[in-house]
Amino acid sequence: MFYFKRNLPVWERIVRLCLSILVGGATSYFLDVRILQILGFSIAAILASTAFLGFCPACAMFGRKSISE
Repeated sequence: MFYFKRNLPVWERIVRLCLSILVGGATSYFLDVRILQILGFSIAAILASTAFLGFCPACAMFGRKSISE
């Protein structure tokens, strides 16, 4: 199995999870155009998955160090 070293602190994981819930809710409530709904739900899914995994590939590419647990 591929192993990810966590590079997101707990507070940022909580913020990302809350943002994903807000983005998903706002997408389902405000957007009527199907392609924009797909885009909004995709952003919410990416935020939620990085929150659950604790690993952000973009942060790793830009040099964020892994956190020690």
